[in-house]
Amino acid sequence: MKDWWLYQGTGEAAERRARLEAGPPPPWRDFKGVPDPGYTAPGCEGPAWERTWRRGEGYVPDELEKDVVNTALHLRRPLLITGKPGVGKSTLASSIAADLGLGPVLHWPVTSRTVLRDGLYLYDAIGRLQEAGLEQLRTPGAEPSAAHGHLPAPADGGPSIARYLRLGPLGTALLPQDRPRVLLVDEIDKSDIDLPGDLLTAFEDGGFVIPELARLVKEAPTVAIGTDDDTEQVVRISQGRVQCRYFPIVVLTSNGERDFPPAFLRRCVRLHLDPPGPDKLARIVRGRLGVDIENSDEYRDLVQSFLERAEDGDLATDQLLNAIQLRLAGAWSAPGDRERFLATVMHHLTGPSA
Repeated sequence: MKDWWLYQGTGEAAERRARLEAGPPPPWRDFKGVPDPGYTAPGCEGPAWERTWRRGEGYVPDELEKDVVNTALHLRRPLLITGKPGVGKSTLASSIAADLGLGPVLHWPVTSRTVLRDGLYLYDAIGRLQEAGLEQLRTPGAEPSAAHGHLPAPADGGPSIARYLRLGPLGTALLPQDRPRVLLVDEIDKSDIDLPGDLLTAFEDGGFVIPELARLVKEAPTVAIGTDDDTEQVVRISQGRVQCRYFPIVVLTSNGERDFPPAFLRRCVRLHLDPPGPDKLARIVRGRLGVDIENSDEYRDLVQSFLERAEDGDLATDQLLNAIQLRLAGAWSAPGDRERFLATVMHHLTGPSA
């Protein structure tokens, strides 16, 4: 362990988290968002946190990974992780959150149809129009409002669209807090060509404007809307702008299906994950399943078979874990089942036999 490490460093999680929170940001990454005193981000409890902890606590990073992750933490820059499918790119985000006790990971899965606004906020414009029409039918000639059992309208009686708005995962991560959230932007290489460039403004500014709220600043300067964690737990947005206080820990994953523009790469800390070798696989199996393969010919043989089959096409580490889990349960134990067993649980993800 190195003295400057926060992730996987020395000391208890609470101590390292306190160092993370107290560490001075680079001058160009110092943001001034003001937290809403009535809002508290999810902590280390509940089902969402249990999922994050179970996923991340058995991750086995090597020294290079720890160096790069901690570099991103100190610089408060996004971490771009590349590598083949199944090498643990997305699991690393959960490992960071679990190791530092930062609460559940916010997850933004990216597809070819994803645009920046999907990550920032969601606006149900159709629902609002339908509600406005119904209210006019109930009270002919009345101005539409946002009342009737949901979030309150502004105190000054102005219009509200609060219940039709919800922050997305990126928008929730950018809420002003003294403690950063971990955001996983999964498979960004599958995005539309414009998304990486569009993200630059949000990453550089540490915030964004919700136009639907900005247009109503005079009538409703502060509006409470739901978050990606919980639509019922609202946070107050002032002047239509979300501005972070501590830049979130953003983990972007890529399977290498496309290149990114230099301006985007310049603003990220980059980490490439190679498929794990025998020693790391042994540590992963021990950490995840409690099996010491050095003391078992059968499980050592499964690891060797995994490595040999990986030479003909990509395999994911969880395929090896599945194979060992099945053997622990007594499945596929007949000697004549070996080849069918390997073909079933260690099928290639790429290559001629995929």
